[in-house]
Amino acid sequence: MNQMMESIFTETTTGTGTVTAGMFFLCMGVSVVLGIAIAGLYMFRNQYTKSFVITLALLPAIVQMIIMLVNGNIGAGIAVMGAFSLVRFRSAQGSAREIGSLFLAMAVGLAMGMGYIGVAVAFTVLMGLVTGILELVKFGERRNPELLLRITIPESLDYTQVFDEVFQTFTKRCKLVQVKTTNMGSLFKLEYRLTMKDMNQEKAMLDELRCRNGNLEILCSYGDCNTESRVL
Repeated sequence: MNQMMESIFTETTTGTGTVTAGMFFLCMGVSVVLGIAIAGLYMFRNQYTKSFVITLALLPAIVQMIIMLVNGNIGAGIAVMGAFSLVRFRSAQGSAREIGSLFLAMAVGLAMGMGYIGVAVAFTVLMGLVTGILELVKFGERRNPELLLRITIPESLDYTQVFDEVFQTFTKRCKLVQVKTTNMGSLFKLEYRLTMKDMNQEKAMLDELRCRNGNLEILCSYGDCNTESRVL
């Protein structure tokens, strides 16, 4: 077990590791396999895009190559740090799961670049098991998720009390978090965060709100999933 956790690279008197062609292709092959496993783990019960999962599958091999090329060279290390900084500022922030998967792939690539094949494999398997168990037991999942509700009303309505009766009937908690004027001040856009008493009553609540806002636009989305939304 202890030998599995050691690097396959031999140390020289200068402190850098000697890498042979066989070692390189062995690490590259394992990196690709682990990258595909991490991509499959990300796709498990999750929405994804083809480009992201392909990138996730290749990321461990890319990071491994970078670490092998740096190999104790301070100048190369600084150049790599600058390159990663440029990538960071040119990319949009993803979801929590995307960021976690990227860090996992980078950690595996870092371990492979230093020759710790056993560590990388054990870490990937352990994280996969933990993620699968948490998904199956629905850890952290709310029975009634928080909703983000945006309502457009004419300026003639008093938004402070006009929807109070509806919210008292259908919601456990409701808070007005933002008010914005639009259309030259003739309309108000209200943003609420609320928790439903019963998710099956969502349409009934929206119908009541439409009767009070003059059937203007209403947007209802889940607070923890911005891609799932409805506009009425």
